[in-house]
Amino acid sequence: MKTIIAACSQNLSGSRASLQTALRTLLAVPWPSQRDVRSALQLLAVLQWVLSFLLLGTVSLLLLIYLLFTSLWLVPVLYLAWIIFDWDTPEKGGRRLPCLRRWTVWKHFRDYFPVKLVKTHDLSPSHNYIIGSHPHGILCVGAFCNFITGSTGFEELFPGIRSFLTTLAGNFRLPVFREYLMSGGLCPVTRRAIGYLLSQNGTGNAVAIVIGGAAESLSCRPGVTALILKNRKGFVRMALQHGAFLVPSFSFGENDLFRQVVFEEGSWMRSIQRRFQKMIGFAPCVFYGRGLTSVRSRGFLPYARPVTTVVGEPVAVPRVENPSRELVDRYHELYIRALLKLFNENKTKYGLSDTDELHIL
Repeated sequence: MKTIIAACSQNLSGSRASLQTALRTLLAVPWPSQRDVRSALQLLAVLQWVLSFLLLGTVSLLLLIYLLFTSLWLVPVLYLAWIIFDWDTPEKGGRRLPCLRRWTVWKHFRDYFPVKLVKTHDLSPSHNYIIGSHPHGILCVGAFCNFITGSTGFEELFPGIRSFLTTLAGNFRLPVFREYLMSGGLCPVTRRAIGYLLSQNGTGNAVAIVIGGAAESLSCRPGVTALILKNRKGFVRMALQHGAFLVPSFSFGENDLFRQVVFEEGSWMRSIQRRFQKMIGFAPCVFYGRGLTSVRSRGFLPYARPVTTVVGEPVAVPRVENPSRELVDRYHELYIRALLKLFNENKTKYGLSDTDELHIL
């Protein structure tokens, strides 16, 4: 009996010592610092944004098709009926949700790069505006963060102004994704949708248009400051028809967020990109960024580079129902001058050299 008690006592002492050793080892492991936690949250915020824009529409469509052949077939049928009933909503101002625009995740998204909004002139709530957003970049990070989320303080910098951002009309045909886009204040880049915001939604509306579009995204890469703008005059005509002031904006650092394989004009790959652009509205770019686990690895996440969006001086535009070509050309030229002025006055402040020039193509 004494032998058994002694053996048990020895085992208990050994277990106690092992437990104490394990606790010491656990306590010796360094806990994540606040900086590490912030970095992880910022990375997750950017990850969900990239996945939402690249996959949400396609995955939702495939899921609804799959559910049609299951016992839950009524769900996609009812949703399809809702889409048919709600078909014109994107063309009529959408369905903004202020709570989503103030979502905390957008602050982590902003701080990842970080993204900053700079105001140079006031915008009066008694007018409507078309904001030209340049450059396009790969995923329009600056335009999205500043004009769709409330993380950079657009509403505080421009009190009384409601910002909208236009995107391809085809995006609003994808289930679930259309609701996601409308909730943030995105609308189709169509005459009907923009005209509604500028004429039937009161004043104080600022519609941001990424004027270079898909064609500009094909040439974006670090160190390049070329914009496709010379023959893009439709936004000027719309501004004249509705008396909306033209406001230039430039996102310094936008082209530094990804690396792109740029194919030369005349190559067979560039011709394929052009054909896709004409057929579906956007051009498939071959690009890469950082990986999920390491900055040194390659992946689809943007690099953490500062993006500063500077909003320039508005160009006053009269209301002319049927503007002539000469009048459109005149205000198009005034807009380009305002944009060049904005670029030259701010380029050395936000990462460019004094010799860098903005090329209008």
